[in-house]
This record gives sequence, C-alpha cells and structure tokens, in this order.
Amino acid sequence: MSREPVVAIVDMADGAEHAFEEAIELIGGLKELNTPKKSLVIKVGIFNHKSLAHSSVEVVGAITNAFDKSKDIRLVESDNYKGTGSERLKIWKDLYDKRVKAFNLSEDKDTLPVNVAGEKIPLSHVLFKPNVLVSTHILRGFDKGSILKNLLGFVPDRRKARFHKNLEDALLDMYEAVGGIDLAVLDASYAYTGTGDHPHARPEDTKYRIRTNLIVVGKDAVAVETVGAKLAGLDLKKMKSINKAVKRGLGVCDLNKIEIRGMSLNEAKKRIPKSLK
Repeated sequence: MSREPVVAIVDMADGAEHAFEEAIELIGGLKELNTPKKSLVIKVGIFNHKSLAHSSVEVVGAITNAFDKSKDIRLVESDNYKGTGSERLKIWKDLYDKRVKAFNLSEDKDTLPVNVAGEKIPLSHVLFKPNVLVSTHILRGFDKGSILKNLLGFVPDRRKARFHKNLEDALLDMYEAVGGIDLAVLDASYAYTGTGDHPHARPEDTKYRIRTNLIVVGKDAVAVETVGAKLAGLDLKKMKSINKAVKRGLGVCDLNKIEIRGMSLNEAKKRIPKSLK
C-alpha cells in the first residue's frame, strides 16, 4: 500500500459519468482492476429500499461503465430486517443487462466460512479475490462511517445487529478475509444527516440532506472514509473503524499523509454544513 494514498474529490456539475472518469484519472487509473480476467463486485450500501440514502443510479452506472473490460459485474446486497437484498437491489434495475446483474448474497450457497468477531460466518464466494471489490455509499454525519460500515452487509442473515457491540472488529475481520476493498466510491451527491435513513423523505426534501454534488474516490478505503468523515464534520478521533483499521495496517487516516487531488478539502467543505450529526 502506498505511503501516501491518493483521494480525488470531484465536482459532479457535468454529470456523474464525467466526474467519475476524472476522479479515476486523478487517482492513477484502473489498469490493474479493469480486466476481463477479473469479475467486478460492487457492494452498494442501502439499508432501506424506501429511503433515499444510497448511491444513485447515475453514480453506480458510472462505475459499471468505467469497468468496460469487466465481463461480469455484480451489484451485491444481503437480506436484513427491512427486507431482502433482492428488493433493495431493484433500485438499480435500469442498469441490469447481460453484463451487469443483481446478486443477493443471502441466497448464495457457495460460501466460505470466515471468523467474524468470534463467530463463523459463511460469506459468499463472490466477495473474495481475485474478484475486484468496490464499496460505494453516501456522505453522512454518522460516526460509524459509510465505506467500511457498508461491509456489514456481507453477513448473509438478517440478524446483523448482534455485531454492533463488536462492530469495528466484525467489519475489519471481513475486510481482511476477502482481501480488502479495491476501490472506494463515496457518492456525495448529497450530504445526509445522521445515518441518512429517513424512509419518508422525498427527493425534494432538504430537512435530512443537502445537495453537495461531489464524488470522492480512492483505492485506500480508509483514506476515503477519512476524507468523507472530515467533510461531514465528524471527529476522526472518535471514528473507531478508521482508527482500528490503521492499527491493523489496512490504510491511512492521517490527512497530512493523504494526497487529495481535484477539489481541495477546504473548498469541498464549503458546500457542506458544519455538522451533519
């Protein structure tokens, strides 16, 4: 892992596709990831399919289009107490074709047992290397994070809440088991308050979110989570998943050691309320 990971912050004024292409160029391209020899797995973060708190169809579509050499792309999610993974994956139905498919992790019978916070959990075979793993989630004022918290959706059963008492260890155990996140994409089209899960919010509502029109991208998931947390006004010292990830050698959280390209952090912060908590 590079000592100075690169994170791109890009304005989406010209659309998600153009912004994502620019971000990828800024972080050095996708040469080692965008290949017909590897399948692409996109872990979309969506807790509730009735809420607005998820990466947009445009952003996820930009990701799939950028991986133009990947012959097999799966958008993955699992069941939870709000519903099935298949229900939530319908959000991105307009993207599905012969190459891009929805994949419910809870329905996969081909699994590998992994030690997750003291439990043996069967994780879907698609999550493991050599497959390329992308984690995409929203910008939100939630101290549990977004990009790393997204990995709780790897757990195939609905009783995921049992891991909340050891959440950070559970997330990082799974991170290490599958070989890490290859690309982190923070969809900052909007900045959301709290967890962002407000099922009765409407697209035009501004009570729970504000339009920011940014995208944050990097190959060091911890660095992307760090930049996102800083944008959201969170206290990095209280972000347990970030700090534990650094102790495990999984990434960088020192902003002085993260090279930010594109829009500066200070410029991006001007679009976001001082605190979204």
